[in-house]
Amino acid sequence: MSLTGRTVWWWVRLRRPCLTAAPRGPAVWLPTGLAACQRFYSSRDKEKIDMSAYPVESIRNFSIIAHVDHGKSTLADRLLEITGTIAKTDRNKQVLDKLQVERERGITVKAQSASLFYNYKGVNYLLNLIDTPGHVDFNYEVSRSLSACQGVLLVVDANEGIQAQTVANFYLAFEAQLAIIPVINKIDLKNADPERVEKQIEKLFDIPVNECIRISAKQGTNIDKVLEKVIEKIPPPQCNTTDPLKALVFDSTFDHYRGVVANIAVFGGEIQKGHRIVSAHTNKRYEVNEVGILTPNEQPTHKLYAGQVGYLIAGMKEVTEAQIGDTLFMYKQPVEPLPGFKSAKPMVFAGMYPVDQTEYNNLKSALERLTLNDSSVTVHRDSSLALGAGWRLGFLGLLHMEVFNQRLEQEYNTSVILTAPTVPYKAVLSSAKLIKEHGKSEITIINPAQFPDKHSVSEYLEPTVLGTIITPQEYIGKIIVLCQDRRAVQKEMLYIDEHRVMLKYLFPLNEIVVDFYDALKSLSSGYASFDYEDAGYQAADLIKMDILINGNPVEELSTIIHNDKAYATGKYLCERLKDAIPRQLFEIAIQAAIGKKIIARETLKAYRKNVVAKCYGGDITRRMKLLKRFSSGNNDVGKSQQEKQITHFSGSKTDSSLSC
Repeated sequence: MSLTGRTVWWWVRLRRPCLTAAPRGPAVWLPTGLAACQRFYSSRDKEKIDMSAYPVESIRNFSIIAHVDHGKSTLADRLLEITGTIAKTDRNKQVLDKLQVERERGITVKAQSASLFYNYKGVNYLLNLIDTPGHVDFNYEVSRSLSACQGVLLVVDANEGIQAQTVANFYLAFEAQLAIIPVINKIDLKNADPERVEKQIEKLFDIPVNECIRISAKQGTNIDKVLEKVIEKIPPPQCNTTDPLKALVFDSTFDHYRGVVANIAVFGGEIQKGHRIVSAHTNKRYEVNEVGILTPNEQPTHKLYAGQVGYLIAGMKEVTEAQIGDTLFMYKQPVEPLPGFKSAKPMVFAGMYPVDQTEYNNLKSALERLTLNDSSVTVHRDSSLALGAGWRLGFLGLLHMEVFNQRLEQEYNTSVILTAPTVPYKAVLSSAKLIKEHGKSEITIINPAQFPDKHSVSEYLEPTVLGTIITPQEYIGKIIVLCQDRRAVQKEMLYIDEHRVMLKYLFPLNEIVVDFYDALKSLSSGYASFDYEDAGYQAADLIKMDILINGNPVEELSTIIHNDKAYATGKYLCERLKDAIPRQLFEIAIQAAIGKKIIARETLKAYRKNVVAKCYGGDITRRMKLLKRFSSGNNDVGKSQQEKQITHFSGSKTDSSLSC
């Protein structure tokens, strides 16, 4: 066939109309031409659902909250199956956990929503479900999800009972005045004791035993009772379709082809394609390109009505245009903005730098897009003599920092250098010159390089947290010793039943941010759980400790610590650095210093020639003579090599285990 004939033949194939979506089942083979005209990132060819069939009275918005690994995602999978939202197969595991990092680690990192359709007593209901994370580092995701709900399912493991994050999540829902339905999961386990868990719930949360639902999410036991309870106990949203449009942006993602995809909860009016809307935050106008619901994949609809939860695409091309907590309203119909969200308070700070400075712009773009999806991360520009231009990032915890770094690598193919994590300190200035320079008498220190001199400060302040520990009683002694070693002050001790104890301590944040959780799990054989909440600042005797390599300070290794732990920390760091730095042909002195005072030192011996190898015998004076002559000849070896080694070491990736 000639080239012209083949071109015409392919053009005819490509011009054929695309087939409708195939029903669920085995993958259907498509010819090349048909595959070419599919746009898998677009939902334009899907049949649109008419959401007007679901008035406000038949809508229920709820979240699933629980401690880590108590079965939230498994329960969400069963709810999706029983309502027919997804096909029932053995492969349905963590359906709503879409991120690669979530499936690798087996935890929920990002809150995900799905709309379920369920018929109860002859009435069709729309149930909007939000599956939330369970780890304390992602507590901000939980609080944002609750803003779009009227009730929650509080899931508790029938084997482990109430844990620290269970208590924290309960009070989040209680303060938001949401309906709370207790669900006792994993009743199929051999050591399950639902009666004991019911008594714990009644004692701690004052919820009657008869309101608890016993289920097995893995086997699907009593899942229908959960749906019935959701419909009966959780109230419908308090809103009206006749009111002006008012929609809350509670989450957003970035699509390379369509721009920002915003998840919205409609609190009034209705919205459809073609409507002109305005952002209350940026005051910019947009035209709606698409609206729909998540089932859990995107399913376009004709309209979204008051009380419903879905997604919106409106041609927002810049990541800064979709702010979490923003209110959207109709053009020329302004409304009072919704309260939005309390901004997340970073608990851990770390420097982030590109491995190669030529990748700076690519990393900047990746950070902007990822922070759109994770608005709890704060970003400030920073620079380092050794590592170049970068950023100082604020995270909610150490796991949050690790997951963020992993998502950068997996989703944007970027490699970064992360410095050791630190916490934000404060200093009350006494120097009039510094007060005038900063414009205030109290400054926040997120980088050890900004630590002011003691002579110009009246007092230093360190952040504190109120920690909750729930543990079996046999481990109380070890845990109390651990807490005292971390400078904690006991506030409360309560027996929640005959076997478990709840302890409350006031901790300095710096003492728990790196390895406290691992130590707690090790001491309690994995049975203790830990959660914390912000408790403000308190005065502390803080100092800045520098690390010197051959007398030269390395800024990236400086740290702020309490005076009582300076010697132990300095000695530990010097020993670790001695193991990390490779030996050279010259001696390397590793020192920890407070000001001009050296508090710890390790010496990395130089490589040297074995000059006494030929001394197989004879007098000892000959051996000593050879050693003395070799030593005197190597006193002035390569200062330039020392400088080069220092720069090389400070530019390498900093192990977070070097921080204390």
